Amino acid sequence: MAVPDDATFRLLHEVRLRGVVEIQETEVVVSLVDRGFVARSVRGIRITAEGREMHTSWARLPTGGEDEQVARRAYERFLPLNRELLRICSDWQVRPGAVTNDHADLHYDWSVIDRLRTLDERIAPVVSRLGRSIARFAAYRPRLRAALAPVEEGEHDWLTSPRFDSYHPVWMQLH
Repeated sequence: MAVPDDATFRLLHEVRLRGVVEIQETEVVVSLVDRGFVARSVRGIRITAEGREMHTSWARLPTGGEDEQVARRAYERFLPLNRELLRICSDWQVRPGAVTNDHADLHYDWSVIDRLRTLDERIAPVVSRLGRSIARFAAYRPRLRAALAPVEEGEHDWLTSPRFDSYHPVWMQLH
């Protein structure tokens, strides 16, 4: 089957990662349902076995090609930064002493946001280079930046919420 357009691949990718996605009926949703790649459920759409198989096929880059080499180099640079993001997200949610972060301590929150901003600056060239080489990755840099802005404005959910394109879910989709 032909490689899908970016919107179709991104939605199937999101459903694969999140399990169930609440979404309005669009042409892309109808197309994925009609092709048997997703199914409607009470809470949204979920991926089917056929959808998982197709996602794997669409996601795989041609073996031995230049794109695969570019993606492999980016991934090798990404992995150590991924560990840092996981630590940042954990620190955002739970303060030292296993205390839930209620975000009342602005000094603490800003220290975590500063680490996130620094990490974002370090991942920028990796993601940008990957996006210039492989078109389907081009949207990730703007999406990460768009998720970072509300965090810097005090919107706590924009770092880790799985309900929308907050920083961590976008990062995981890239991953």
